[in-house]
Amino acid sequence: MKTPSHLRCEVNFVERLEKTLKENWDRMAVSDYGGKTAYTYGECARMFLAIHHFFSDYRLKKGERVAILGRNAANWAVSYLATISYGAVTVPLLPDFHPEDIVHLLNHSESKILFVLPSLFEGLDTESLSSLEVAVSLLDMEILWQKKEKKITSIPHHYSQLSLRKESFALPKVGTHEWASLVYTSGTTGFSKGVCLSCSNLMSNIVYAQDTMPLFAGETILSFLPIAHSFGCAFEFLFPFFTGCHIHFLSKTPTPTVLLEAFAQVRPSLILSVPLIIEKMYYKKIKPSLEKVIIKILRALPGVNRAIKKKIRNQLVAAFGGNFREVVIGGAAFSQEVEDFLRSIEFPFTVGYGMTECAPLISYSRWTEYAPRSVGRVVDRMEVKIVPLHEGDTSGEILVRGANVMSGYYKNPEATKETIDKDGWLHTGDMGYMDKNGFLYINGRCKTMLLGPSGQNIYPEEIEAKLNVMPYVQESLVVSRDHQLVGLVYPDMERVDREKLSESQLREIMEQNRKMLNEKLPAYAKVVRIEIMPEEFEKTPKKSIKRFLYS
Repeated sequence: MKTPSHLRCEVNFVERLEKTLKENWDRMAVSDYGGKTAYTYGECARMFLAIHHFFSDYRLKKGERVAILGRNAANWAVSYLATISYGAVTVPLLPDFHPEDIVHLLNHSESKILFVLPSLFEGLDTESLSSLEVAVSLLDMEILWQKKEKKITSIPHHYSQLSLRKESFALPKVGTHEWASLVYTSGTTGFSKGVCLSCSNLMSNIVYAQDTMPLFAGETILSFLPIAHSFGCAFEFLFPFFTGCHIHFLSKTPTPTVLLEAFAQVRPSLILSVPLIIEKMYYKKIKPSLEKVIIKILRALPGVNRAIKKKIRNQLVAAFGGNFREVVIGGAAFSQEVEDFLRSIEFPFTVGYGMTECAPLISYSRWTEYAPRSVGRVVDRMEVKIVPLHEGDTSGEILVRGANVMSGYYKNPEATKETIDKDGWLHTGDMGYMDKNGFLYINGRCKTMLLGPSGQNIYPEEIEAKLNVMPYVQESLVVSRDHQLVGLVYPDMERVDREKLSESQLREIMEQNRKMLNEKLPAYAKVVRIEIMPEEFEKTPKKSIKRFLYS
């Protein structure tokens, strides 16, 4: 069933892109943080046409696939937008994928052209690439590899030969609801599926962000989330680009040290983040200071406590560049302890919710309206309904329908049918509920939900949220073993080493943690033991733990 007319987005992606380029022609558009590559909006327009000529040389047809494999960069961005504005389909690939998986995805997507970092291309078995015809270096946009040698004009040469004026610039006509991107999920439940996103899926997210999120033409933003992932792509790249902002792409691993330096230099107007980055700053920098005896004594005095909170807030705002209006957190569950602390110091943050299959946004609210523990209100052109799994449940599976929802999974009609029903409702696999004010709350995943001895619903994520804030716990998973709940814990090894704790001491601490945890849980959800993990849990690029590896 097609999306109901009142939920459709009829803004044309390529027409709006052309309008954006002309309106911001002389403004800086994209640049590599700490690098040399940078383009104004006018130079982006010229690059798009140069890439279009290159596509034509290779007789690329509309609807055919162009893959992009690299880290956040200006050339990644122009390759992506040039592909969609030509009428072809982008296939963004995460650089964290194993080389064998990349070859499989290139073949599965039938990609004909690949934009790639040379260092990542070196690890690929080119003999196994069935449909790929040419690889282009993301460093200089020159031809890196061809299956069959052809005398083809390079992109830089096309660019140098183009004479372009704003008044005469035009992009090809591409339909409003044409296929735009094939995104392979990095999910936590197994092998990737290819999500088919249309121009209107992407445009609906962009239009909503422009109408709602606090960012304006001429402002700056730092792109450090993977733009091959839908969250980073939509809100650190597409939305700012279509708004006329200057996007600084950070290609380095976003460690706290690297990020703090970049925030200080770029001074972004809006910040997007996954929870892990915020949580690390809190647990490594802020919490240890708050646990000092003298600070605890001073915080008992209301006036002094207010002054301490104000100082911490000012320091935290300065650490993020001091120029932002809001931090939007999404991509994974957020620590309740960190959320409560940030709210207590009136830090301007909010939490949103989405998934790749919705390109990605489902819910969001500005920080001034945000309800604690929620993931905001359902966004425009989207509907949500809650379907209880069992009679009498107060929560249920979250189903969504609207302009953001994908058309289906590529070459996988069975998975599509399982996920999107005949009425167009996408089954998210997430459990939650909605309050009377329209705020959405997440309990956990349907697939991770466990049943108690008398059929009670147990959400391991809720137990993990309590366990993660206990002494010496860095991260945890709760799993079912022989119908009993077991906590898997990776300790805070920096603290363990600093305090020179022995293995037996650490085991005793974890046992005390287990007892304290169980005091906060109903009888049917108690944890029988804690197992200490020797290494950090393996994660997806958006830093969610790959649960399926530990169940």
